[in-house]
Amino acid sequence: MSDVIVAPETRDLAELGETLSRWLGQRLPQAREVSVHNLTYPRGAGQSHETILFEARWREDGAERTLGCVVRIKPGHFTVFPDNLFDEQYQVMRVLHERGTVKVAEPLWLEEDPTLLGKPFFVMRKVEGRVPVSIPPYAREGWVAEASPAERRRMWESGVRQLAAIQHVPLDAARFLQGPPHAREGLAQEWDKYLRFIRWLEDEGAAHGFLRVLDAALARLETSWPSNQPEGLVWGDARLGNMMFDDDFEVAAVMDWEQPSLGGALHDLAWFVEICETMHGRNSVVGRYLEGMGTREETVALWEDVSGKSAADLDWYVDFARVKMSCTGVRLGLLRGTVMTDEASMSRRLKVA
Repeated sequence: MSDVIVAPETRDLAELGETLSRWLGQRLPQAREVSVHNLTYPRGAGQSHETILFEARWREDGAERTLGCVVRIKPGHFTVFPDNLFDEQYQVMRVLHERGTVKVAEPLWLEEDPTLLGKPFFVMRKVEGRVPVSIPPYAREGWVAEASPAERRRMWESGVRQLAAIQHVPLDAARFLQGPPHAREGLAQEWDKYLRFIRWLEDEGAAHGFLRVLDAALARLETSWPSNQPEGLVWGDARLGNMMFDDDFEVAAVMDWEQPSLGGALHDLAWFVEICETMHGRNSVVGRYLEGMGTREETVALWEDVSGKSAADLDWYVDFARVKMSCTGVRLGLLRGTVMTDEASMSRRLKVA
């Protein structure tokens, strides 16, 4: 069960290894006898991008060199989101790595030529650690479920501190993430993204009932617009399952920056607390309650302390996060030919029943 692979697309890894060997030879001009080994798909994670681990080996200045790498390939037909932010994903990781504000894998090379692998791709340095995967749920089985409450406490605190550290990144370093002219940044940018997401779902053939519920949820939120709209960088999928942890239960890397924006500080916090409640909170619907993990109140307090920003009006952002998650769920259902939820359940969750 723990070996389930959920990569959206797969390919012949032997052929990929030969292609990457030739490509790396061009990227490493001083290297000789470049070869790629141990290609494998990560297990239990990764539902939007094809992601493959590998080890590069070569000789340079008479010595043998090795480098653990990860290649991340731009989605093809399996596109979860309407916005193509593949290049921006790489750029924001470069900003974060260079500043050292947030722990991310070092981005090494971006290849924009789609002829090599069929689509553009980028390569990053592999980070060693463990990921609290969603398949199977980390609260139900695996290393997180088996950890002590004290270990899980360290994991929670380290995760929240990294989440808050994102808000120390100056927006001027990431202006390439601005939205369209009418919604450049702030709440307007995130709101516009999901207005367009719903219309995209309509074009892709989503059931009218789901679209009606999503439209009604946005209309409800629009009547109670939040007064607290702190600026800030948006990670886009803020959850423990997108963090890698070392043996001491400290964050080794923050991953999956595929939907970043300048939308404001509270979107990630809202997403994070909602996912925590779903995955391991007292009302978990996926796993079970994990002693040692902080409560929502503790998470908010620590986030405010580290980020220096107010979490006032967080409930509104949590409701908005549920709309976002529902959009993603409907899209994944379309891609897989399954129904991820039903209209009545979605209506209750989005408070439009």
